[in-house]
Amino acid sequence: MKKDLLESARQHGTPLFILDHNKLRENYRRFKKCLPRVQCYYAVKANSHPEIIKTLFNEGCSFDVASYNEFMQIHKYVRGFERKDKEFFIWDKIIFSNTIKDWRTLRKIKRYRPLVTYDNTDELKKIKKHCASAGLVLRLKVPDTGSQVEMSSKFGAEPGDAHHLIRQAFEAGMVVEGLSFHVGSQCTNFDNYTAALAITSDIFHEARRKGYNLNIVDIGGGFPVPYDDQVPKFEELAAIIDAECERLFPKDIEIIAEPGRFMVATAAMLITEIIGKARREGKVFYHINDGVYQTFSGVVYDHWIPNFRSLRRGKEEVCAVVGPTCDSFDKISLSVQLPGNLDIGDYLYTENIGAYSTASSTTFNGFDGAKIIHQY
Repeated sequence: MKKDLLESARQHGTPLFILDHNKLRENYRRFKKCLPRVQCYYAVKANSHPEIIKTLFNEGCSFDVASYNEFMQIHKYVRGFERKDKEFFIWDKIIFSNTIKDWRTLRKIKRYRPLVTYDNTDELKKIKKHCASAGLVLRLKVPDTGSQVEMSSKFGAEPGDAHHLIRQAFEAGMVVEGLSFHVGSQCTNFDNYTAALAITSDIFHEARRKGYNLNIVDIGGGFPVPYDDQVPKFEELAAIIDAECERLFPKDIEIIAEPGRFMVATAAMLITEIIGKARREGKVFYHINDGVYQTFSGVVYDHWIPNFRSLRRGKEEVCAVVGPTCDSFDKISLSVQLPGNLDIGDYLYTENIGAYSTASSTTFNGFDGAKIIHQY
C-alpha cells in the first residue's frame, strides 16, 4: 500500500485526499444488511462532495439535508424525472432534518411538499406561514452521554412538551408524520439508543391513542466508526436497534436513519508532505502542508483525534504535527508516534478522514485545500 501512496503523491502532488468509492458502497451495503428494516438517509453534511452523492444515489440511498443548497445537490439527479416520480422521490427520499430553517428556504421548498423536522412552537408557526405543504417530524431531546459530539444542548423538544407540539401542529392544519431523535455523533454508549427508543415509543403510542396517525420513526445518526480498536462494533449496535424496534413499534411504520460519518469516514485517506522540521523543547515538530483550517478541520469542529503514519521507516518517538498557517492555533497533534528521522519532503498519511474534513475546509491564510482524487 505504501508504494501505491508514494506513487500517488508523486503523480498528483500533496495534500492529496483519496476517496474510495468501493468502500463507500461497502459501508452503505453493510448498513442495509445489518438494519434491513431501516431506510438509510445519508447526512450530506458529513461530506457533500458531488461524487459521493452520485455514488450513494446510484446505490438507492435516501438523503438528509440541512439547507437549500444541499437539497439542490440531490434534486439535480431527479430533475429529469416525470413530475409524479420526482415528487414521490423528494417526499420519500429526502428529509430536511435541521430543526431551524430560515423562511427563505421554506418558501423555496414549499412546492416540493418536503418532509421537515421541528422542535418548538415558533418553528412550527414559521413552517405554517411559509411552507404549509410540508410534512412534519417532531425531533425529541434524548440522552447523548459519551458521544463524541453531543446534540441535545441545541436540538430537540423536551419529551414532556411533545404532545403539546403534536397537537399544535394538527390544530394548525398541518400533519405530523412522525418522531425523530439524535443520540450524538460517534456514539459508543449504546444505552443512548435504547433510552431514546424507549422515550420515542412512549410518545409515539400515546399520540396514536389520541388519534394522531404517526407513521415514521427517525433514529438519527451517531453510528460509530472504527477509528480505533476500542470502538464497539456496529453489528452489535444494529442488533440492539433491530430488536428494540421490533419490540417497541408496529411493523407497518417506516423507520429511517441519518448516517453521515458512518458512510464516509473510512472511505478516505489523506497524504501530506513535511514542509518544515524543528526541534522545540526537545520534541520534533513536523510542519505539513495541511492543517486544522483545511482537511484536519475535524480536529476543531468534530473533536476528532487524528492519526498519522509515515511512508518511511525509522525509530519512533513522540512528535508534534502542525499545519502550514501562521496561526499558532494550527496544531494538529502534539503527541504522535512517528519516526524522528523524517526529512523535509517526506510524506505522512492519515486514514479514516472522510467525514467532517474537506466538508469544513477553508482557504484561511491563502492555503488551498487538498486535491481530491477518486478510486472507483
